[in-house]
Amino acid sequence: MPEHSAAETQLRSRLTELESRRERIVQDLSQPLDADPSEQAVEMEDDIALEGQAALVEREIESVRRALARIGDGSYGQCVRCGAEIASARLAARPEAALCLECATQDGT
Repeated sequence: MPEHSAAETQLRSRLTELESRRERIVQDLSQPLDADPSEQAVEMEDDIALEGQAALVEREIESVRRALARIGDGSYGQCVRCGAEIASARLAARPEAALCLECATQDGT
């Protein structure tokens, strides 16, 4: 099994960053709306955008967690679809990558 400690360190750092971002979004969304109706409208639009960001952050958190699990079970660096080795350049650019470039291209990701 190849050594993936650098990827694991990078992924753990990214996970911490994402969880912190998620917490800030949750805190922002929990703020009460302004009493002024025009301000409420603006704040509600902002909340919609924040909810979208929260969904994206949550998906990225799950992707990072799955990559860390693959490191743990020894399958990191292998495409989860076809089993081929994921190019090291792809893993360097996207350490959470679960698909080889060929499979990712087929998915459009």
